[in-house]
Amino acid sequence: MTENPIAAIATTPTAARTLAPLCEHLDGTLWLPEKLNDVANGQVYTGSLKAHLESLWATQKALIFGLATGAVVRLIAPLLRDKATDPAVLVIDPEGKFVVSLCGGHQGGGDRLTQEIAAFLNATPIITGASHGLDLPGIDVLGVPFGWRKGKGDWTAIASAIAHSQPVQVMQEAGSTLWQDHLPASHSFVFDRKDTHLPRVYITPKQYPPDPVPQVYWHPRVLWVGMGCERGTSFELIEQALKTVFEQYGLSLDAIAGIATIDLKADEVGFLRLCDRYDFPLKTFAAEVLRSHSVPNPSTVVSQEVGTPSVAEAAALQGAQRETLLVSKQIFKGEGAVTIAIAQAETEYSDRPGQLYLIGTGPGSLDQMTPAAQKAVTGADVVIGYGLYIELLRSLLRPGQIVESLPITQERQRALRAIELAFQGLTVAVVSSGDCGIYGMGGLVLEELQKIGWDGKTPAVQVFPGVSAVQAAASRIGAPLMHDFCTISLSDLLTPWEVIEKRLQAAAAADFVVALYNPRSQKRIEQIAIAQRLFLEVRSPDTPVAIVRSAYRPDEQIQLTTLAEMLRYPIDMLSLVLIGNQSTCHYQDWLITPRGYNSFKS
Repeated sequence: MTENPIAAIATTPTAARTLAPLCEHLDGTLWLPEKLNDVANGQVYTGSLKAHLESLWATQKALIFGLATGAVVRLIAPLLRDKATDPAVLVIDPEGKFVVSLCGGHQGGGDRLTQEIAAFLNATPIITGASHGLDLPGIDVLGVPFGWRKGKGDWTAIASAIAHSQPVQVMQEAGSTLWQDHLPASHSFVFDRKDTHLPRVYITPKQYPPDPVPQVYWHPRVLWVGMGCERGTSFELIEQALKTVFEQYGLSLDAIAGIATIDLKADEVGFLRLCDRYDFPLKTFAAEVLRSHSVPNPSTVVSQEVGTPSVAEAAALQGAQRETLLVSKQIFKGEGAVTIAIAQAETEYSDRPGQLYLIGTGPGSLDQMTPAAQKAVTGADVVIGYGLYIELLRSLLRPGQIVESLPITQERQRALRAIELAFQGLTVAVVSSGDCGIYGMGGLVLEELQKIGWDGKTPAVQVFPGVSAVQAAASRIGAPLMHDFCTISLSDLLTPWEVIEKRLQAAAAADFVVALYNPRSQKRIEQIAIAQRLFLEVRSPDTPVAIVRSAYRPDEQIQLTTLAEMLRYPIDMLSLVLIGNQSTCHYQDWLITPRGYNSFKS
């Protein structure tokens, strides 16, 4: 069974044909009644759909229906329990023209799945959640990308206030504020003043007393709990001591980043049980590391026993990478003895594995972008790229995503920013036009990871290829790449011009079909003329040339010309210049480079 199983249900042949390729794309299961056994690949259910749905409800992450919306509402009504645990429910009309996010839009991921499916089917997504309409992240999933833990509160009341554009106070005392930087200008959150009458969103390691106004809690995991104990101290004493300290200081257990101690305690049963029970990481440090910290309550006895005057306080400071304690050591005795201290880190701990998606978006039209790449863009926490490319993907973006665009000359800054965020546990999509590995961001991101000694695993990297500019341009003018070809960029920002010139000479002499990337910018105007001269030295002036600008975009322009005449036409950074070889011919409005098939005998 997959980690996030998806089931689709169709009861008519038309709906089955629509859902079958979708299930293959999503790695889901298509369920069909016995009468449709031979219509599409799927599994057959027997008996009533109502009974079969009851068997699926608790095991599926999402349910996709190829039925009328009214019928789906009647089917699922008796099964709905809690939006935090119910599966997402989507409805697709039989022809696949509309995708409706019916239930579980935020917490169930239904809205995100709706956008992904709509892109795959080239359908219209129907998302009716209020926060989506306001271009806001769902308040009940706000902290998920950062690994925050969801606390107590009246989530329905807060969501309602946001939906009605009423002011909502945000009290953020810890954790990333990156989400704030990407809110629409029309948001109703209040950050710069405290109003006791407003409903509140707390983003804090603390737990405040009850209040008459509605409030909810997100807890960034910023608290490192330093612990020391006598060997064999009971789990019960350790757990109760932890709860006592946190209650005494008004802190939330959900804000714990991890337990820190000396390496001699790596096998302490009580610590291991505590971490297993609450899903805390256990970090251990050598005595010499702990000795480097100045603590308020050093102990000579402890120093003589384990080689450091402090375990709990020093371990808390080391775990948090701070030099100030939030709570100095507290000692508890019973069935053994345990010492607890707490320090607050500047940045939160996240147990989410960071990921880097290196995405080729193709030439610019979404229907030329692979479904896998579209899914990756929609699913990412962060999307980073050149502004023009991000605008071309605007329909794939969703509320709550962090979208950062940097100028065209800041490729390295983009790569470093993506890596930084991925190490924080975020899933980051780095977008390039064409293919990310052909004059794109793919290689640069991997180079920067290599520089910092990346282990090849964390963050995980996945590459999503795209239709390259040379492929896109070639497809608009026929079959010019049917024989050996090469691509050469005329930009000398990263490659010395002397090197580029040698490559031009070699490619021209070797009779390659040649695609020239970055042929001319506003300041760099001579290189394309030099390239023409070098080719004219060894090739006929009548050699076919195509100038393709913005292939597959609304402002696409195509000019077929010759090597001698090519500079008479506009050429810029959005253009690709394709120079044929000695066999390339111009026929009607197409360029054809013979492969040589006709020279073989059948």
